[in-house]
Amino acid sequence: MNRERELATAFVGLADTYAPDFDPLRLFDRLVHSCRRLLDVEAAAVMIADARGTLKTIAATEDEAAFIELMQTQTGRGPCMDCYRTGESRSVPDVTAETERWPQLVAAMNDAGYRSLHTVPVRLHDRALGALTLLNSRTGALPGGDAHLAQALADSAALALMHWSADPRGDDVVTRVQSALAAKTVLEIAKGMIAAHEGLPLSQAGRVLDDYADRHRASLAATAQALVDRDLDITVIRRGTVGT
Repeated sequence: MNRERELATAFVGLADTYAPDFDPLRLFDRLVHSCRRLLDVEAAAVMIADARGTLKTIAATEDEAAFIELMQTQTGRGPCMDCYRTGESRSVPDVTAETERWPQLVAAMNDAGYRSLHTVPVRLHDRALGALTLLNSRTGALPGGDAHLAQALADSAALALMHWSADPRGDDVVTRVQSALAAKTVLEIAKGMIAAHEGLPLSQAGRVLDDYADRHRASLAATAQALVDRDLDITVIRRGTVGT
């Protein structure tokens, strides 16, 4: 598939809010994986702010990328925090140059093997909803074209979130964002249930749940909710999963 077709596929995937399996978890998962596939980056993660303005990671291509986000939310400092607060992109071409400014973040990135970071706001018009983070193991700024494309992908995800019918009683951005974060919380609980039952790492438990939802052409958010509510038997989740 050439780049033009890959770009078209990515934007259609982000905009397809009427697909039977559409849910916010799929939306942001598509966003980060589209970034890793289309841009000159090795990992991507996205954080969305709750009603109190606290950023929470909702999707990441790698566990290490999610940890980089967690480090910033715990300390309240870092380029992603600045990006969300100002609504403007931030670039850190060489993270070691910021050791004095963000010592914990730099240590975490070094441990994970990342040397540079670029972040753009996830925004709806002029309102920042969160931040999209792009990571590389080499130093250097993100190419200008990739930076603009990352912003376009993030903006498309924000628009799709607003078109998603999360709650027929509320069409405001706060309702949409809170519904997305609630779905993420339920997903983490469901992953924990599978991990405990099957003796799996959380990341693998997440893949098992995702595979089950795919095989049954179901919403990942709805599948996780059914498991947490005990409407779905945990013993059937892994049954028939590829590689098990």
